[in-house]
Amino acid sequence: MEELTLEEKIGQLFMVGLEEKEKTEIRKLIEENKIGGVVLYKKNYHTYQEMLQFVNELKQINQNNKVPLMISIDQEGGRVNRMPPEIANLKSAAKIANTKNEEILQGSGEILGAMLKQTGISMNYAPVLDICRFEEKHAIGDRSYAKTKEEVSHYAITVMKEMQKQGVIPVVKHFPGHGLTIKDSHFQIPKITAKIEQLENEDMLPFEKAIQEGAEAVMVGHLILKDVDKKYPASLSKKVIQTYLIEKYQYKGLIITDDLKMMAIQLHYNLKKAVYKAIEAGNDIVMVGLPYKKIRKIIKYLLKKVKKGKISIDRISDSVEKILQIKEKYNVSDEAVEGMNIEQINERITKLNEQIEK
Repeated sequence: MEELTLEEKIGQLFMVGLEEKEKTEIRKLIEENKIGGVVLYKKNYHTYQEMLQFVNELKQINQNNKVPLMISIDQEGGRVNRMPPEIANLKSAAKIANTKNEEILQGSGEILGAMLKQTGISMNYAPVLDICRFEEKHAIGDRSYAKTKEEVSHYAITVMKEMQKQGVIPVVKHFPGHGLTIKDSHFQIPKITAKIEQLENEDMLPFEKAIQEGAEAVMVGHLILKDVDKKYPASLSKKVIQTYLIEKYQYKGLIITDDLKMMAIQLHYNLKKAVYKAIEAGNDIVMVGLPYKKIRKIIKYLLKKVKKGKISIDRISDSVEKILQIKEKYNVSDEAVEGMNIEQINERITKLNEQIEK
């Protein structure tokens, strides 16, 4: 920690996704800005071999840096699938949970964890802790494990723990709960009008339980809770993050924004200011799927804010400390990986899917 410059510390707060296969931009961000992590998109590769090559190249680029690179992905199974086509896809969370079979639930988490770990990926934006209140094709829909807070808590936490056992950091999402709105934050800001007491007793409860059961990373959604903060979505709201996650639930793990390039943010906020607000609110990692030049401008903007005293160095250091600790705990490394046995993993997934369909 003491060896890191201010610029290197700020770089650690960024989880960057790039819309391309070409490595020039990501190379610059890793080498020049020492970014802390990368989000893989399906468009970054077409085959498993390309995916593996991409992961190993990212690791190799980062080898001269002081802190290993966190490689992350959004791999839930069902309709949220970022694996290449030759890898079989797990059924949706809803279908897995409908079996009410503990072994199947554990098996799904174990497979997800093993598959990603062997591919060199250390963090997964799953499981979903939102409660299902709308049809299957809704923004959450069949990505949710169930329609009740008790079932969502039990099923999602079971999967979370299995991923942890495999050495992958599960990021539970989307705090404070996406289940009360029909709108999709990829396109607009959902506004939740329910009273905070209802949210605490329903939608926030799975997150409270997950924290009690050892959740180490929570993703905050772009949702306006009108009863708490009418101006800013939860992801940028100090009122939501400090009052509930940090104070009420005594949460000490990583806090991560949903992708700030989503229209819920881009349509309403200047992106530099959105990143500043996210860090000020208490997020440790900001996820931004933007081109190199835009990321560079945002990082320079943050440096100015720190130098002017608008963000304290201690605030940055606290987040970096948490990031370094979790990277160490999960043995995040820049060593190349050989990848998984596709035939074996497909056999396991197919077998599990057959049990689900019975």
